[in-house]
Amino acid sequence: MSQSTVANRYAQAIFKLASQQNLLSEVGADLKEIKEVLASNDEFMALLTAPKISADRKKELIAQILTGAQSIVVNMVQFLIEKKRLNELSAVAEQFQALAAAAQGAADAKVFSTRELTEQERAEISVAFGKLVGKETLNITNIIDASLIGGVRVQIGNYIFDSTVASKLEDLKKVLVG
Repeated sequence: MSQSTVANRYAQAIFKLASQQNLLSEVGADLKEIKEVLASNDEFMALLTAPKISADRKKELIAQILTGAQSIVVNMVQFLIEKKRLNELSAVAEQFQALAAAAQGAADAKVFSTRELTEQERAEISVAFGKLVGKETLNITNIIDASLIGGVRVQIGNYIFDSTVASKLEDLKKVLVG
């Protein structure tokens, strides 16, 4: 997660606005979608940061592209364009997700496994590991990693719970080799 002070401030401001208007989930969904687009489409970010395009034109483009998004999100992206802080957009989205999850008694978790988890496995992991970190639920992102051999590794914030076969073999190696 980003440690940017600027991103934290913007995320807290947007979180406050979304909370006051009871739009946490809607704003969160919009920011998540924007973050996914930024991660998968380099041309989009290149367009928004192109120095030859004026800030006003970029704001117009954002207003056209984000027609279905909440006005809070559109205004925030336009504000970041105006302040030349668009590089902080993904970090703002991440921090907002963390704030919203905490307010709703949830946390984001990355679960590394050798295969896609079923809904039942996700629910069981959510309950079991949620209790360990004091959260009611976990928003699980499943990441496939064949090098684990078996088991799962769960990362929730700064906590990492590793019960993979690979880590157990490494521990055994340390004991046997010394």
